[in-house]
Amino acid sequence: MSEFAHRRPIPVSEIFEAAGPELAGSLEGVTEFGWIERNSQAITPGDLFIAVRGERFDGHQFVHDAANRGASAALVSRSWFDQLETRPEIPLLVVDDPVESLQKVATARRRGMVLEVIGVTGSVGKTSTKEAIAAGIRQSRSTYWSPGNMNSEIGLPLSILEIPPGTEVAVLEMGGAYAFGELALLAEIAQPSVGVVTNVFPVHLERMGSIEAIARTKAELIESLPASGLAVLNVDNPWVREMRRCTGAGVVTFGLSEEADVRAKNVRTLGLSGISFELVTGSSETEVSLPLVGVHSVEMALAGIAVGTHLGLTLDQVLAGIAEPAVQVRLVLMAGPNNSQLLDDTYNASAPSVLSALRLLQEIPAGRRIAVLGDMRELGAEAAEQHRVVGEYVAKVANLLVTYGPLGRQIADAAARVREVDGLTFGMQSFDLDQREELTQFLMSELRPGDTALLKGSRGLEME
Repeated sequence: MSEFAHRRPIPVSEIFEAAGPELAGSLEGVTEFGWIERNSQAITPGDLFIAVRGERFDGHQFVHDAANRGASAALVSRSWFDQLETRPEIPLLVVDDPVESLQKVATARRRGMVLEVIGVTGSVGKTSTKEAIAAGIRQSRSTYWSPGNMNSEIGLPLSILEIPPGTEVAVLEMGGAYAFGELALLAEIAQPSVGVVTNVFPVHLERMGSIEAIARTKAELIESLPASGLAVLNVDNPWVREMRRCTGAGVVTFGLSEEADVRAKNVRTLGLSGISFELVTGSSETEVSLPLVGVHSVEMALAGIAVGTHLGLTLDQVLAGIAEPAVQVRLVLMAGPNNSQLLDDTYNASAPSVLSALRLLQEIPAGRRIAVLGDMRELGAEAAEQHRVVGEYVAKVANLLVTYGPLGRQIADAAARVREVDGLTFGMQSFDLDQREELTQFLMSELRPGDTALLKGSRGLEME
């Protein structure tokens, strides 16, 4: 199934005008493609299949599969086409780089739109913050927000192509964690007038090398803003706070610090019932209660308030939207085996997000608190330290620690050292990546009525 629920037809002429492909075959009678799809298994008859070369797969290998599933044509690279011995049974749109051509189509589409774009980036919390911002705005304005975490050089262009006519505001998540210039490119395509940065943490260090480099990539969004635009920055994060120096746009800060323009004080977490805090904006103070779980929800709510009020919405309008259940994309509570309950936070993992989830687990009145923690990947030289920090903290929270993967064992090792020094009595069990079924069976038999189990790990583990 495609990630995009509201796929919009793409006129064939629009692709030829923007990307100028060479046509091999005939498109007689085809005036539009149902969608541009990169997953051959998600093809709907009439789609254009885009062959994307990735780290593990080359989409050109699936052109035949896309044809069998009803694709009208395939967008392919010239280097692949030139080596073909037998032509596929569908027309080919041949270009130097299919992804670059997709970006050209999205850029041309965006230039013809009259709407306000809000770009959201950061190391942690991009998707949750995007959801909160969009929820606050869509109460009063026609709003589009990108699905899931479609924030890449492919996902963002596709998001733009999905925006329906008449949209007034688009809230787009922007990644840019792998190389310098990525966020600048996404900003060039999307043309945001508002840029939101949630935080900068040592995530994706294996690719970027240092937290300074990560901060520089995130700053590209803020540097791209027009002078008439607005940078919305988390003042509590020192790397983000410094970004106000790299823009000529207006700046609004949010956070818990007294210097924040949109500030929360006296934060109270109510476990699974939500959060409450006093909102301070200028000389005004307002008591706010939201059904969002986890302390991290305060920051995403503040970002949503900052953006919504900037767009002219009232505080009541913004808060009514942020209070919607759909905003909670992380830390979802669900029924578990044997009358237990599960905290599903399998979306992704870094030390800050794991610690936030563990703090919530600590607040839940439960028979036992069980932490099921997998590897936190792409941390580079920081990997050992971040797994140690998590292990030392979970030792003081969980009645049972279950780890998954080789890096997860580092969490267990750190927890064991704390257990020995402090004389704690919690249980531990570790599983390797090839023991997925054994881990599942262990949890199915171990969970008891009244237990709460937190599941958290890097996206690549597919712990959901």
